[in-house]
Amino acid sequence: MSGRFPIEDVSPVVSCGRYPARAVVGEVVPVSAVAYREGHDALGCNVVWLGPDGLARPFTRMRPGEPGLDRWHATIVPDAVGDWIFTVEAFSDPYLTWHNAVTKKIAAGQGPTELANDLAEGVRVLRAAADLVPAAERASLDAAVRALGGTALPLPQRVAPALALADLLWAYPVRELVTTGEKYRIWVDRERALFSAWYEFFPRSEGAIPATVDAPARSGTFATATQRLPGVAAMGFDVLYLPPIHPIGRVNRKGPNNTLVAGPDDVGSPWAIGAAEGGHDTIHPDLGTPQDFRDFVAAAAEHGLEVAMDLALQCAPDHPWVTEHPEWFTTRADGSIAYAENPPKKYQDIYPVNFDNDPEGIRAEVLRVVRHWVGEGVKIFRVDNPHTKPVDFWHWLIGEVKRVDPDVLFLAEAFTRPAMMHGLAKVGFTQSYTYFTWRTSAAQMREYCEELVAAADYMRPNFWPNTPDILHASLQHGGPPMFKIRAVLAALLSPSWGMYAGFELFEHVARPGAEEYIDNEKYELRPRDWAGALAQGRSLAPFIATLNQVRRENPALHRLRNLVFHDIDNPALICWSKHDPTTGNTVLVICSFDSHTVQWGNTTLDMPALGLDWHDRFTVHDALTGAAYDWGQRNAVRLDPYLQPAHVLVLRRPDAPAPATAATASGTASATKDDARWTS
Repeated sequence: MSGRFPIEDVSPVVSCGRYPARAVVGEVVPVSAVAYREGHDALGCNVVWLGPDGLARPFTRMRPGEPGLDRWHATIVPDAVGDWIFTVEAFSDPYLTWHNAVTKKIAAGQGPTELANDLAEGVRVLRAAADLVPAAERASLDAAVRALGGTALPLPQRVAPALALADLLWAYPVRELVTTGEKYRIWVDRERALFSAWYEFFPRSEGAIPATVDAPARSGTFATATQRLPGVAAMGFDVLYLPPIHPIGRVNRKGPNNTLVAGPDDVGSPWAIGAAEGGHDTIHPDLGTPQDFRDFVAAAAEHGLEVAMDLALQCAPDHPWVTEHPEWFTTRADGSIAYAENPPKKYQDIYPVNFDNDPEGIRAEVLRVVRHWVGEGVKIFRVDNPHTKPVDFWHWLIGEVKRVDPDVLFLAEAFTRPAMMHGLAKVGFTQSYTYFTWRTSAAQMREYCEELVAAADYMRPNFWPNTPDILHASLQHGGPPMFKIRAVLAALLSPSWGMYAGFELFEHVARPGAEEYIDNEKYELRPRDWAGALAQGRSLAPFIATLNQVRRENPALHRLRNLVFHDIDNPALICWSKHDPTTGNTVLVICSFDSHTVQWGNTTLDMPALGLDWHDRFTVHDALTGAAYDWGQRNAVRLDPYLQPAHVLVLRRPDAPAPATAATASGTASATKDDARWTS
């Protein structure tokens, strides 16, 4: 910092400026700082910010916050992907000092003689402003200067034109004794980095034919998986995530349900990467050719889906790296290579890479692999277990990739300690898996989401109600309403959410003693009758489509920083809102955590958080049912888990036109059909 005035506690700043803060194109980014000065003269603050092109953006004046705290606030809206720089400046504002002094002295009864020096000072300041304001405004400055010097005029008329320039000289201030703060960075990603809806499926299961006594199993291919794309797109997802698509090792291959012995038809885990056919830059021959993959990516794009690929930096025992670079792994005392363990779990089919052995060689190879797939049209990577690799490696890799391809995004699949999860976000991961799955009460969810909002300057959550590895007890035992509840929470609390295939079919049976699916798709083919379930009303797909449509149509749901919780007097219910001041869009959600019984509650809404005054009445339209209600600060709600476990309310004033509703008849499947699916 250079200059006269203290500038402290600047935000957004991550780890004292060691890492850039995060934003996306078009996001309203709050900037604040504490700045103060001696005496009674007025202080002003502004933000100077430069885009990736090195050009300064428009002057942004900061406004003071709560009186007496000396914290200043402004917002900036980046308009391009890349590395941005912002600086807070503080300055002496002679016009505001003059304005404050003159109005107080006149109010105290002082006359022209006592104000002679003040009037002269006003002339000086206005003349200094002449070169700062737009040409069209200079006439008003000249008129104010003449009035200040007009001794024949009554005092109020002499000062009135100059006092009337307050708004103009706020926007174009005379700045003296300018102090420049430290420079801080904001990395700006494309919109999908913050707002996205993910769907995960195994291509090999789509169109697969399981083994019979007469014929071996037959894997699905990229061609057969293409037939599933319209169904995924119809549910409103925009990111299609594929587990690893590489050759699968044969050595120590796992059988069904993670058994240690695989039969001749067992397909193995896609995360046991590498075999004689190749490694991380190769496609499993059962799925097709590289051209088949390109065709699949192109077909997905035609349906509005961007393909995300799994980046799992581990190897099967027969991966080419094991033969070509045995030094990249850990050798045990008996000379064998150590397989992966997370005691008491053992992964005999996987060798973890030791990043401390030949780090330069490993880095070069991984960067080559990532750039290979970027060249094949993949711009999103879901990274498997990044917390088991060095943090400085990820900082380097993501930086190198984004230096050439700034649109590439990385999702961290790290269910681990909070410090590590936050650390991975700070060093560059675009999105993060979270503890959402294990927050199963309203109080837990509110506390956790408030923690995430506090970290919004660098961490972007992605909420998943299920994954191939995780089938929480709430879904195992909660019945069909719990699937709706968890979908509402995931889709509307977080700007990014995702679900693993089978969620829409209410798949809920776990392997005994484990928090994962029985007959897990990680180890076997699992074709599903999507069309039949939908036709018979045994699918949650229409409800999911409604949620994703609501997300798309309401800009307030595209952001995280605007998440606000409201009080409700039933601990089984949660109430939150998101308000977008740019568009005026506001969404208010009340959701039950009880999938078995009806719950009542009474809200006490924070009206200013909704963009309203405390006494306002307003109309809400339920996007799930189309019903309309007249609401105020306090409202009674009734949530029936089988009929409607949540209200998703779009606000509008009574005189505003009614919005289009996303609700459809099929979007609220009957309790009877849901129950039939659950018990079948």
